[in-house]
Amino acid sequence: MTWEKEIKEIKKREKMALKQGGKQSVTLHHKKGRKTLRERLEIILDNKSFQEIGKISGDAEYNENGELKNFTPANFLLGFGKINGRSVVIGGEDFTLKGGSPNPSGLRKSIYTEELALKYEIPLVRLHEGGGGSVAGSGGTAKKPTVPSGDAVFSKNRFQALAQCLGKIPVASAALGPVAGLPAARLVASHFSVMTKNSQVLIAGPAVVKRALGIDISKEELGGPEIHLKSGVVDNLAEDEEDALDQIKSFLSYLPNNYLELPPDIKTKDKRNRIENDLLYIIPKDRRKTYDMRKVLSLILDQSSFFEYGRQYGSSLITGLASLDGHSVAIVANDCRIYAGAMTANASLKLRRFIDFVNTFSIPVLSFVDEPGFMIGPDSEKSGTIRHGTSAISALMQSRVPWASIIVRKVFGVAGAAHFAPDSYVLSWPSAETGTLPVEGGVAIAFKKEIEESSNPEEKRKELEEALGRRSSPFPRAENFSVHELIDPRETRIKLIEWLDLIIETRKPLSEKFRTTMLP
Repeated sequence: MTWEKEIKEIKKREKMALKQGGKQSVTLHHKKGRKTLRERLEIILDNKSFQEIGKISGDAEYNENGELKNFTPANFLLGFGKINGRSVVIGGEDFTLKGGSPNPSGLRKSIYTEELALKYEIPLVRLHEGGGGSVAGSGGTAKKPTVPSGDAVFSKNRFQALAQCLGKIPVASAALGPVAGLPAARLVASHFSVMTKNSQVLIAGPAVVKRALGIDISKEELGGPEIHLKSGVVDNLAEDEEDALDQIKSFLSYLPNNYLELPPDIKTKDKRNRIENDLLYIIPKDRRKTYDMRKVLSLILDQSSFFEYGRQYGSSLITGLASLDGHSVAIVANDCRIYAGAMTANASLKLRRFIDFVNTFSIPVLSFVDEPGFMIGPDSEKSGTIRHGTSAISALMQSRVPWASIIVRKVFGVAGAAHFAPDSYVLSWPSAETGTLPVEGGVAIAFKKEIEESSNPEEKRKELEEALGRRSSPFPRAENFSVHELIDPRETRIKLIEWLDLIIETRKPLSEKFRTTMLP
């Protein structure tokens, strides 16, 4: 007597699970230009590294003899895998079954995803495409809806693990089609999120919006990339699914497995002592002219290493990850081509979230400063810029990671404090300007009467601006030891590497979890 019959039954169900929603449903999915979840797993994971959990979980129908009549697999796939040799937990909705709206076993697997990642303390990757719960209930139909009973009152809230992940392990997610309801909430509960051009992220779909608000609107108009890259719901846009999955891989390459580890070293062929003469003239002498901060970064960081995300949200502030001499670093920088680099409400929220992120995973920060101050005007006041900006500064004052600030050009106003953590290593370029207010605005306020009473107000204004501009020179700050060094911009890479050498030599993992204020 053997268990051969039962083994055959297992293999039969495993084969049925691989059919997903069936040939017709898979074909329709492909016609829409989207890959199935299993195909996505093959792309993002190292070859044959996927270890599926709950492969034969699903809904089974039996005949009167107790024999399997029909089997519908769980429409959520979950398991372990490897990305560039590192273990991750990975999961996502199977859109070919009920549009990803969870069936009973699919819901259980989805809830277990975060718990599994927390248990093993390894990165979590979610590949989202599907809706949340159906009005018919989990596993129900329009003709035969299930009666909602809710979880037991003593059950662990599923959002608890969702929140805990943000403070313990790297979480990256992708929207690869329509994502609504609970999957949308899980998408944004991540450190990095990306969406494809043909995806949408929705609280509720057009039909619900039409019924509730009487508004006719398409899925794209409601929650397409044009909406959510600017709203900050997602960080990046991908050209296609392969690009989205590659971005997740790039993001994770800069991060440790969890908050108890230090960031990994990254292979680089860049020269440690590389000198870029372009840095000598990249900042215009005329303070009214702009320059490309991303070009500045490319001349200092390891070549082609800068991974920017969140570019279209709070766009006056640049954030991302990079390597310097092969070491993971986080980047904060002002973009003077957007509102002169001024700190907006959205930029403040973006910075606060980023600060929590780098502190959670012990990533040293390089801040390239060209800050004219908080954004001014009625729109700025309505958006609560001063509250959000002060909140970001407060988060920065709690920072525990090594922080280097390079004053590239302007540092004015209260917002200037958002670029200098406690015990920052501070370098200044000769192009640096510092003060309470930008010269132009400061002159207009402080010398208003004198300018108005002058025989040539415009000439008087220019004269005063030039005189005060000389006073904002970086030399007095260097003389007064208000910066560590006033340097030739071409020395920036070498100086930062020397500083980072000391940091790497002496740093240790955090002994306790950072009390994050992480916003999803």
